[in-house]
Amino acid sequence: MSKKGTIGILTGGGDVPGLNPAIRAITVRARREGYSVVGIRRGWAGLVDFVPDNSVDNRDNVIPLTHDAVNRAARTGGTFLHTSRTRPSFLPLANVPEHLRDAYTAEINDVTPHILKNLEFLGIDTLIPIGGDDTLSYADRLSKEGVRVVAIPKTMDNDVPGTDYCIGFSTCVTRVIALTHALRTTAGSHERLLVIEVFGRYAGFSAMLPAIAGAADRCLIPEHPFDIEHLAEILIEDRRNHPSNYAVVLASEGARLKNQKEMVFSNTEQDQYGHKKLGGIGDVIGSLLKDVSAKFNNGRRVNVVNQRLSYLVRCGEPDALDSIVPTAFGNLALDLLLGGQTGRLVCLRHGCYDSVPIGVVTSHKKLVDVPKYYNTERLRPSYKPFHGAPLFIMTSDY
Repeated sequence: MSKKGTIGILTGGGDVPGLNPAIRAITVRARREGYSVVGIRRGWAGLVDFVPDNSVDNRDNVIPLTHDAVNRAARTGGTFLHTSRTRPSFLPLANVPEHLRDAYTAEINDVTPHILKNLEFLGIDTLIPIGGDDTLSYADRLSKEGVRVVAIPKTMDNDVPGTDYCIGFSTCVTRVIALTHALRTTAGSHERLLVIEVFGRYAGFSAMLPAIAGAADRCLIPEHPFDIEHLAEILIEDRRNHPSNYAVVLASEGARLKNQKEMVFSNTEQDQYGHKKLGGIGDVIGSLLKDVSAKFNNGRRVNVVNQRLSYLVRCGEPDALDSIVPTAFGNLALDLLLGGQTGRLVCLRHGCYDSVPIGVVTSHKKLVDVPKYYNTERLRPSYKPFHGAPLFIMTSDY
């Protein structure tokens, strides 16, 4: 077949199960259609570090993708192209590669002209980035610069605007449910409260869906600050009503107490997108519950089991949905490309595969609609009519 052009694929941000199946789907379909395909390593970092010189070995930055390479990788989790949180429009001087040090000398640099030059040098006609709203916000920037972009959403939090579903979310929910049920044996054996911290910086979908599935009695989400005494009272009631004398609450990592100005961070260092690393709200809740529980338990304090699930829900192989949806997303990206449509984000909307303008990723934050989906009095999902709801109940109203 005659070569139609070159497609570049990259994965940015956190790893999730389902990335390798997406890379495989794009590569196999694209090569069948007559395109050559290259993988850009370490997200946007591969294009930042690339040296546009044929005498330089750039295998650490860009690699050709073949059927054999992607077929083997598709059975595994993570991303074989590797990933990073590099932001080319906001690159600290310490991250500017040696060959660009003369041209970029500020403390913070926008190296987009270098990225555009490298895309042209590599002959990449279309870029297919797979990532969350941070990674895709820079893809939107490149689209506005004239680069042909078709983007694919992925994130454990399911919080990319414009789509009901992001790659990685189903595996995350599946793991949270399984691990929470496993931890019940310890909580029940010791008659304790079980506090489990899960992903969710701004959006509480990864706590809400397991709670809908019965994994937890209560869930705490970033969209609704909670009162610790209110939580303690409800959990003690749940514990009292349970035959094994325990209760479970899932807490999104971005959840906040009332009157708490900021989320709980594990350290103060910020990444290139301005995010501090979250982690620790579960420990805060557990400590406070120990002290407050006596008020609602006849003066006797109830001990707490704390567990942060963290990377346990994003490692390993994808579940069924995160094997199927990435394959569909990859093929949808090629459908758009073959139809001459770029500047698009592939998506699932109202149960159907579709696409929206990529600019939606920077237009607003996708959050839980609290009045519609969350019972603030009972600190759990609302069970309103399900007729017409999407597969994962809570939709992105684009």
